Amino acid sequence: MQDNLFFTELVGLKVYDLKGRKLGRVRDAAIVPLVDPYRVDRFLLAGGWAWLTVRHDQVRTINLDGIWLRDEQLTPYHSDDYMLRLERDLLDQQIIDVHGRKVVRVTDVTFVKTLVDGHDVLRVQEVDIGLRSMFRRLMQGVAPRRIVRRLMMPIPVNSISWEYCNIVESDPQRRLRLNISSEKLEAMHPADLADIVEELGPSDRQAIIGSLDSEVAAEALSEVDPDIQASILESLSEMKAAEIIEEMDPDEAADVLAEMEEARSGAILEEMSDEPAHDVEELLEHDEDTAGGMMTTDYVAAPHGAAIAEALELIRNNVEALEATNTVFLVGSDDQLTGAVPIARLFSQDPATPLASLQAETLIWVLSSETKERTAEIYDKYNLVALPVVDGSKRLLGVITSDDVIAELRSV
Repeated sequence: MQDNLFFTELVGLKVYDLKGRKLGRVRDAAIVPLVDPYRVDRFLLAGGWAWLTVRHDQVRTINLDGIWLRDEQLTPYHSDDYMLRLERDLLDQQIIDVHGRKVVRVTDVTFVKTLVDGHDVLRVQEVDIGLRSMFRRLMQGVAPRRIVRRLMMPIPVNSISWEYCNIVESDPQRRLRLNISSEKLEAMHPADLADIVEELGPSDRQAIIGSLDSEVAAEALSEVDPDIQASILESLSEMKAAEIIEEMDPDEAADVLAEMEEARSGAILEEMSDEPAHDVEELLEHDEDTAGGMMTTDYVAAPHGAAIAEALELIRNNVEALEATNTVFLVGSDDQLTGAVPIARLFSQDPATPLASLQAETLIWVLSSETKERTAEIYDKYNLVALPVVDGSKRLLGVITSDDVIAELRSV
């Protein structure tokens, strides 16, 4: 047999001993996620001068009239970081609805009541966030519980299954004790995760990003407003910030480091691996309002005299660059830009075919000192998918992609 009970109904219920004598009233309830993430493990009882703890296995019956015990050997309540208290830690708190991909505020909790080994057990079923739960709270203590239930029936239900809830906890150690996992967050699209991060306060943003896998965190941060990016990374340890920045595209990493205090960005760069740190430092040398400040150093370049087979091998060894561009650039012995070949052309030709024979007839490029505005105009005029950036000697320095231009247009 099973039935539903709401937390607003649970709070204030009288608790009776084996002889039917009142011991006190329920003031809170707690789950212990490491043991069971759904079952109400403890009822916290206000009786006399101290709070008492009622274990789930000490309960016989729970209904709207009260709680009757089958074991009355109660112990004083002591705070426990392994317990998630529903009144203190969940009610009126922001949580993440990973299914709806949004931040919500909890106004009530729905339990399902089941009969286990002859006694009642409560399990968290949903968190309530709508008008119905607000009505229950407003009517708490004003009208009998059964009447409140009848009055609320016309109001639509608005709730989230407990399995889709991710609790926001800023203390890393308590996150661990409460067994708060980031797996469901990591499965979300980076853009959705970024929207959630932007809705949270500074400490909660830090907690969420700090708990994520570094690659996932980097993808999410790439979708976040640059000012927020910098503030989040500044709040993390230098090692964690370095791990995340290493996973970002070099141009995005340079942009976010440029927003930080020089001492802080320098400390993070020291924690980074040599190669990504070198790429980012090179980009930081360019003025952010120029083509050099827009470009990325993730690209594929092949010697001018190379054949298709050599280019394909370079591509296989630099898959990350393909996420940004669909072009192989040709360079001379001194890294001077000589041509560009769309990658799609490589797959319809003999592997021994020289790359230079497939290059585009017109090569469009831009100097690293060119302004952002003029660079965007060139990109749009020639309908490009990748725009190489060179220095005064026409040495290839980087590439500007569609993402870079779109980001610039959004900031205007």
